[in-house]
Formats: sequence, structure tokens, C-alpha cells
Amino acid sequence: MTMILNNISRNGILAFFWFLAITWLSTRGGISLPGFSLIATDKLAHACSYGLLVWLILLSAKHRSTSLFVGVWAFASLYGAFMEWVQYRYFPNRFFEVDDMLANAIGAALSAAVFAITHRKTKE
Repeated sequence: MTMILNNISRNGILAFFWFLAITWLSTRGGISLPGFSLIATDKLAHACSYGLLVWLILLSAKHRSTSLFVGVWAFASLYGAFMEWVQYRYFPNRFFEVDDMLANAIGAALSAAVFAITHRKTKE
């Protein structure tokens, strides 16, 4: 157990707890109305939430590659879609919102792209 804990970075732990926070926030009951609006405040919150998740996961990775970036983006995007389904399926008066899923995926993609640019290894 100690070996596992020694290999988990602080950012990995933060990523895990942020993942739990997204899950908790996504499963709180509430009334939402369907409609398409990508530039609404709640869409910005979706994009930032999933963008932060991607950023923290990438920070915790020891070896970064294109496949890691794509995999982390896919994970975040699919998890966002899954949470939309959970909200629709298990919470009355909630809807499966495609624009929320798009905001999640866009935030995750932008975060991965900015991370890749800002953490690019320079050749000496």
C-alpha cells in the first residue's frame, strides 16, 4: 500500500478528489430546462470543471504522449456524457443535455491543448 501511495502524485490525488466533486455536483437534484445555449454561464462552468479535471490528470502523469492527451480527453468527455445520462435516468425533472456534453468535451479539449502547448519540452 505504501508503494502505491508513494507513486501517486499530489496532482493525482487532487484529480481524484475533483473527479469526486464533479460526480457529487452532477448528481445534486435540481430543475433544468432543455435548450441549446453554449455561451451560458452554466456551460462555462461545465467547460471549466472538465477542463480542470483534464489539467490535473495531465499534471499527474509522469510520461506524456499524444495518446495520453487523447485518452484523457476521451475519458473526461465520456464521463461527462455518462453523468448527463445519470442525471436524466435517476433524477426527476432533469434532462439529457447535449449542449452540456459539448461544453464538457470542449473544455476538456481546450485544457489538453493549452496544457500541451505550455508544457512542451524544449530541445536544448
